[in-house]
Amino acid sequence: MTGPAEAEPEPGTVRPGGRTARVRTAVLRAAGDVLAEQGFAHLDLADVARRAEVGKTTVYRRWGSVTGLVADLLGDMAEQSLPRTDTGTVLGDLRANAALVRRTLADPRQGALFRAVIAAATCDRRTAEALRHFYDVRVAEWAPCVEQAVTRGELPPRTDPSAVVRAVSAPLYYALLTTGVAPGTADAERAAEAAVAAAAAGVFVAGP
Repeated sequence: MTGPAEAEPEPGTVRPGGRTARVRTAVLRAAGDVLAEQGFAHLDLADVARRAEVGKTTVYRRWGSVTGLVADLLGDMAEQSLPRTDTGTVLGDLRANAALVRRTLADPRQGALFRAVIAAATCDRRTAEALRHFYDVRVAEWAPCVEQAVTRGELPPRTDPSAVVRAVSAPLYYALLTTGVAPGTADAERAAEAAVAAAAAGVFVAGP
């Protein structure tokens, strides 16, 4: 018996290899440049096509809209992000996580890109969904360091791994968005230490 027809993939979500992959790489790079330089309001598919040196029709056909392009860009960034560090202690692991977040936000291109996307996400549903997916992927990548800490007895049973990981990066993003200044090394250290101290005290223990 024939099953239900599969939905067509959304623009920008198909990832074949060869020339198509090269086109995608060039277009996403160009889109990231525009976001970092000028912000979401100035992101235009025709301009991105020109910068990427690909046909405008190709960009419109594949991504369909600015939000489709941003969604694909965030998905690619999540895939390309560095894997988690395993130091053997939860404090060491979360310090590494905080240092990675700090370096990303301090990077002239990456920091500006994230500010632009976060601003756009406040008023565009699909961009907000894509941004949440990006962070879901990154939190899932680092959650095992908390799970391992529970197994080692460093943290209480039923500690919520996602909540701990988010508690590390939250103050770093807050500092950037409220001051306009990228967090420093001391800020990253403090964020990791505070998250671990709170977790060890049972603040992130999930309910029964």
